[in-house]
Amino acid sequence: MAVNYTIPNAAALTPVPGVRLGVAEAHVRKPNRKDMLVVALDEGSLVAGVFTQNRFCAAPVTVCREHLDDGQLARAIVVNTGCANAGTGARGLQDARQTCELVAKALNCKPSQVLPFSTGVIMEHLPMDRIAGGIPTCVANLKADAWFDAAHAIMTTDTVPKAVSKQIKLYDKTITITGISKGAGMIQPNMATMLGFIATDACVAPDVLQDMVREAADVSFNSITIDGDTSTNDSFVLIATNKAGHPVIHGEGTAEYAKLQAVISDVAIALAQAIVRDGEGATKFITIDVTGGETREECMKVAKAIGHSPLVKTAFFASDPNLGRILAAVGYAGIDDLDQNEITLRLGDVLVAEKGGRAASYREEDGVRVMKESEVRVHVDLARGLESVRLWTCDFSYDYVKINADYRS
Repeated sequence: MAVNYTIPNAAALTPVPGVRLGVAEAHVRKPNRKDMLVVALDEGSLVAGVFTQNRFCAAPVTVCREHLDDGQLARAIVVNTGCANAGTGARGLQDARQTCELVAKALNCKPSQVLPFSTGVIMEHLPMDRIAGGIPTCVANLKADAWFDAAHAIMTTDTVPKAVSKQIKLYDKTITITGISKGAGMIQPNMATMLGFIATDACVAPDVLQDMVREAADVSFNSITIDGDTSTNDSFVLIATNKAGHPVIHGEGTAEYAKLQAVISDVAIALAQAIVRDGEGATKFITIDVTGGETREECMKVAKAIGHSPLVKTAFFASDPNLGRILAAVGYAGIDDLDQNEITLRLGDVLVAEKGGRAASYREEDGVRVMKESEVRVHVDLARGLESVRLWTCDFSYDYVKINADYRS
């Protein structure tokens, strides 16, 4: 089960005006599970997204990018699990486009107004007969309060659904922000997560929405790692239905922009953290803070070197304070002029290393005490500048190997 994560209450997921969701058991890969989702968006809705930087990106990612670049206002999203439709060549693109055509026909919109998403096994073709059979069921089930079902319908190896709702006041209007995400393995996003969808009824200009999704991704989905693998299908989408009836937010620098951006980022962070807490086989939730960097980029290099290291992650699983592994990761992170004598390492409230070696006050039993906790903080101070980053990761347990060894079974 996920580390210190409470499954969201369906009643606590607030509907977003202009958004309806419908799910189906289409048997895309396995029977008796929700595995398809259609999201219908009212006319006038805007969508912005960021996608995987994996050069072997999936067919639906290619089609999504094409449709968003087309300048059309999106009217629907369609998601299937069980099959990633990646590594599928020309047929994969054809299947993704045919899926858009089927949804467009069912919702009376243009195929270019439909955004397709897939997740699951790579190098397998979509079972188009099952996709075609699932779409009418999804459309028949469309309703505004189906966010909880939608969170289930996008899961693969996830053990829990991931969903968050928040509300704020803008221009004396109540604004809703609700989101869902999925992911538990193959998580080292280079833009987002495997799949994430956030919707709001706020009124936002198109160029502002793209800024908002990028900013939210940087502090959330781009700040997590489970295993260092970047998926072929990573996608994070932000929807604004423009239903709230307040003046349109046109740019950064206003109080309204800052307030809306902050809550969208909060929702994205909660969804990203839920992915780490539900990491395949995870038993520890680990926060890595790297401070004192010359640039944010070099801080992130250090944080990811620590967060990706199998030696570090297995040490945390065993509560073994073999903390030289962390210093080794800092050293190979790629900062050529790093001065090891300036680095400080803390584990929770325990000073572990300073001045190039083990701190005089450090006792191994203190390291064990901290590492036995289900939530652990690692703090590395580079003492080079004023920049900092925060990254969330988890440990590696026996179950991570078991889950991925049996993934296609």
